[in-house]
Amino acid sequence: MTSAAHALPPLPLYPPPDPRKYRLESVGASVRLPGAGLRLTRGTGTQRAGVAALVVFAHLAGLATLAHLATRPVVVPELTSITLALIPAEPAVQPVSPAPVDVPPPPAPPEPKVEKVEPPKPLPPKPAAKPKPRPAPTPKVTESPTALTENTPAPEPEPSPPAPAEPVAAAPATQPTAPAAAAPAAAAPITAARFDAAYLNNPAPAYPMLSRRLREEGQVMLRVLVSPDGRPNRIELRTSSGSDRLDRAAEEAVARWRFVPARQGDTAVEAWVLVPIVFKLKGN
Repeated sequence: MTSAAHALPPLPLYPPPDPRKYRLESVGASVRLPGAGLRLTRGTGTQRAGVAALVVFAHLAGLATLAHLATRPVVVPELTSITLALIPAEPAVQPVSPAPVDVPPPPAPPEPKVEKVEPPKPLPPKPAAKPKPRPAPTPKVTESPTALTENTPAPEPEPSPPAPAEPVAAAPATQPTAPAAAAPAAAAPITAARFDAAYLNNPAPAYPMLSRRLREEGQVMLRVLVSPDGRPNRIELRTSSGSDRLDRAAEEAVARWRFVPARQGDTAVEAWVLVPIVFKLKGN
C-alpha cells in the first residue's frame, strides 16, 4: 500500500468540499465523495501499527465471543400445555304441560215429581124448583192416571166408578089438593175417555236426537180435550218435563193420536183427559 502511494502523481488541488457532501477518513487518508474530488494523505507508522492492532483485537474479540456462544448451553423454552375443556351447555328447560283433568259429567237433572190427580167428586144437583124435567147434565172432566213410556205400552186404566144416583127432591106443592110431581130420571154415569187401547195403534213420541245427546229425561203431563169422534180438539201443557224439546215432541205425537171418546150411557160426549208422557233413556 505504501508503494502504491509513492507511485501516484501529486494530486491537483481542488476547491474546498461542499459541507453538504460526506467526508470519509480512514487510515490517515481523506476520501472525497464523487463530484467533490478524492484526496489521500499519508499516515505515520505509529498510526498504521495502531490500526493493525485494533483490527487484530477486533478479530480476537469476535472469535472469543463465538467460542463463548458455542459453549453456552442451549436453553430449550419450556412448553406450557394448555388444556381446553368443553363445558356442555345447560339443557333447555322444557315447559311441563299440566296433566289433563277429568271433568266429571254434570249430574242428570232430577225427575220432576208428578202429583197424583184424583178425579173430582160429582156435586149433588140442586133440587128442582118446578116439576118439569131437567136437561141432561154437562159431562164432568175425568182425568186418567195412565202413563206412557218410550218403549212399553201403558196399561189400561181402571174404569172410573159410576157416579151415584142423584137424589130427587120433591116438588113443592102449589095446592094442597095437587098431586106430587114425578121424580126425573137419574142421570147416566160418564165413562172417561181412553188413549191406551191396543187397536188405536198410537205411536210413542219420537225422542229428540239432541235430547239423547244431552241425556235429557223427564215426564210431560198433557191435558187433552177429546171430541166425540175420538180426535184431540185441544192440547194443553199441564206439567213440563223441564225441556222444551221433550214438551214439543210429546205435543206433536199426541196431536196425531186417536182416543176412545168419553161416554155418558150410550152417547159419546166431549171430555178432558190427562195424558202423561215419560221420556227415559235406556240404561238409566
